[in-house]
Amino acid sequence: MRKAAEKLVLAADLPLELAQRLYAQVALHFGVVKIGLSLFVEHGPKAVELFRKLGARVFLDLKLHDIPNTVALASAHAASMGVDYLTVHASGGKAMLCAALEGAAQGAARGGHPPPQLLAVTVLTSMDEAAMETVGVLGGLHSQVERLACLAKEAGISGLVCSVEEVPALRRQLGNPMLLCTPGIRPQGGKKADQYRVQTPRQAILSGADLLVVGRPIYEAPNPQQAACLLEEEATKALEEI
Repeated sequence: MRKAAEKLVLAADLPLELAQRLYAQVALHFGVVKIGLSLFVEHGPKAVELFRKLGARVFLDLKLHDIPNTVALASAHAASMGVDYLTVHASGGKAMLCAALEGAAQGAARGGHPPPQLLAVTVLTSMDEAAMETVGVLGGLHSQVERLACLAKEAGISGLVCSVEEVPALRRQLGNPMLLCTPGIRPQGGKKADQYRVQTPRQAILSGADLLVVGRPIYEAPNPQQAACLLEEEATKALEEI
């Protein structure tokens, strides 16, 4: 698969049948399919199995956040299905993050798969400074992101979910081995919708992001295949600038 396509993640936030048809149209341009909470709650492991059979790497975006034992069990079940990426909330704390890693390793071994890469969610891209204050975080959004990123690294987590604007600081702070996944990717001139901290594919790649999550700009496009092709082209040009 082409280098830019390997970085692009299709957020399949649609009913399963529609998501399957969409992926068939754009699979050439996306190396990973993200199964979010809504799709998984509706269809469960069937959704993972379907996309794996279609040859996609699967990003299971459940943002696990519970007591350590519960998260360990959930991580084990997810890993046993052969997913490639699994999200947990960094704000669950170090003990929970360690439990997620342990559970994922056990589940993957049980299912005969490599362990998934765990990605710790720092601060949701739908939140801004004002929203952070309403939940009691008064030290600033970027400080909270960096605090949670350090916590995740201490727990042994090797990937983070963050906004593009936070990528350069996290690269300086954590180094290149940390995989950085950026949701809220919009083509130039695209609508923000309910995302506050959004950027273009070019900005994301030049900032140092590893995975770029794109959803609505593809499945709401009049021609999803054309939109996906243009998105990959933009990412490819950005990679040539590095």
